[in-house]
Formats: sequence, C-alpha cells, structure tokens
Amino acid sequence: MLKPEKQLEGIKRGVVEIITEDDLFQKLEKSYISKTPLKIKAGFDPTAPDIHLGHTVLLEKMRHFQELDHEVIFLIGDFTGLIGDPSGRSEIRKPLTKEEIFQNAETYKKQVFKILDPDKTQIRFNSHWLSNMSVMDIVKLGSMQTVARMLEREDFKKRFKNQQDISILEFYYPLFQAYDSVHLKADVELGGTDQKFNILMGRTMQRKMGMEEQVVMLMPLLEGLDGVNKMSKSLGNYIGITELPFEIDKNTGEATGMFPKIMRIPPKLILRYYELLSHISVEELNTLKKQEQDGPFDDLKAKENLALEIVERYWSKE
Repeated sequence: MLKPEKQLEGIKRGVVEIITEDDLFQKLEKSYISKTPLKIKAGFDPTAPDIHLGHTVLLEKMRHFQELDHEVIFLIGDFTGLIGDPSGRSEIRKPLTKEEIFQNAETYKKQVFKILDPDKTQIRFNSHWLSNMSVMDIVKLGSMQTVARMLEREDFKKRFKNQQDISILEFYYPLFQAYDSVHLKADVELGGTDQKFNILMGRTMQRKMGMEEQVVMLMPLLEGLDGVNKMSKSLGNYIGITELPFEIDKNTGEATGMFPKIMRIPPKLILRYYELLSHISVEELNTLKKQEQDGPFDDLKAKENLALEIVERYWSKE
C-alpha cells in the first residue's frame, strides 16, 4: 500500500470537492498503519439499462481506489430506485417498476466489470436492508431530520417557492441513501456534484448514530457531445460503453459508434475528458495541459489517442 501522501495525490485527480481533505488524510493514515482497507461506497440507481461515459467518471475513481488496495462497494439502489432520486428535478419523478429496476440492475452488473476488478468489488443491493425496515424504523429515520433542513436543498427550495409539489416520499430519498452509509459503515462516499446534499446527509446520520463520519468526495458531471449539458441518454449527447467502436447510421449514412463520437468532442472539453476518463499518468496529463496553454497542441491527435484508449479499454476483452 502506498504512503498516505502519495495516495492522496492520485485520489484528488479530477475531484471537485472533498469534505474534508483532512478527514480523508487521517483515514488514509489509519488505514496505512493498520493495513485495513477503507470502505469506498458509490450508489447507482438503475434508472436506465445502459452505462455511458458520464457514469464512468465515478467508476474510474472507484477503480483507482481498488488499485490502492481499498475496498470498493458498488451499491445498486434497487430500493431507492423505486422512489426516484429527486436531485435536480423540477417535478415529482415517476417511479420505476420492480421489473424495470431488476432488468436495469442486471445490465449494470455486467457492464461495471469493464472498469472495475470483479475480484475486488462488492456488489450490494440496498433492498436487502431497506425493505426489511419496520414502520417504526422508518418513523425513527424520519425523526432524524427536519423539514427546514430538507428545504435547504436547492431543488426542493425552488419547487417550494414555485408552489410545485414535493412528496413526503421524496424527503425520504436522502434519508434512505444516508442510511445505506450507516449500514455499510462507509469511510468514503463518491458521487457527482448534484449528490452533495444526499451524501452530506450520510455524514450527518453516521455522526448522529455515534459512528465516524464518512468523507464526501464529489466528482464533476461530465458534459456530453453538445459541450453544454450533462451527458445523458435522454438528450442524445452520450457515448455508451457498450456501443460498437465504429458503425454507419443506416438512416443518415453518418459514421457513429464510440470512436467517431469521441472524435466529435468539442476542443474545450478534450483535457477534461482526459482528466476524468484517461488512464495516463498525472505527469502526462500535466504535459498535455502545458501544450494546450503554451502550444503546440494538436487537438485532433489528442482526441484520436483518447478515442483509441477508450475503445481498446471497452473492447479488448470482447
């Protein structure tokens, strides 16, 4: 296991915010001395059947923790998926059916091992503990947070101000996610920046239950091919990790697939994609950044190298 200082240097790559870095360093020190791996948790609600490169930002960070010999928990939110994460929503999300959740969860299990080491990955389903809670357990969970605190959350605040409906069930989503951290005894929880409220809730609940608080590690939301919006299948700006490397669209006659799509990344996002998705070293990344700043920087060559790397990663074992 690397020394804590060296671990922290690599862990911080691409991260937007760590709450708190001091806490993380202390956990890494304890882990190094005791030779006990940290428990790294990241939750994924199976709301769609396919994983795209935007999802892999978290998975790549989990992979890095595995390389540092820590314990990674890929948590499938099959129970919370029935509620629907209200993060960033302007209206009540339509819940998925159990059948849709199950089908999507099965595809997730197959796809994540294109990135994560199956021998070092725990796959857990939060229905295993949340579905066994009694009514009194759920009542106690609700008593651990106030409505005022919930309304500090930006999306709830906007909906309340605009007199848009907020269901009580939606208030329970962050509470259930927080309880996942309690049950799993998570040391670190990873999530996108839109998950900050939910992950901080886990930290609060652990403290209230007399546990050591988890570290919150927030990753950026990767922009899609339009260069503006978060990568999303519904917006059509995504690159799926199961897409063919190259194919011709039968309707338009245009080249599509993983390689051509990566070649269409806007120039302003090339280094962002490298930082979040590439396996090149920190030194190589810094060299690219210096070339972009001082020149010469061949953006087409850089995109081609990135496209080749990502295609090889997802198709070399096929």
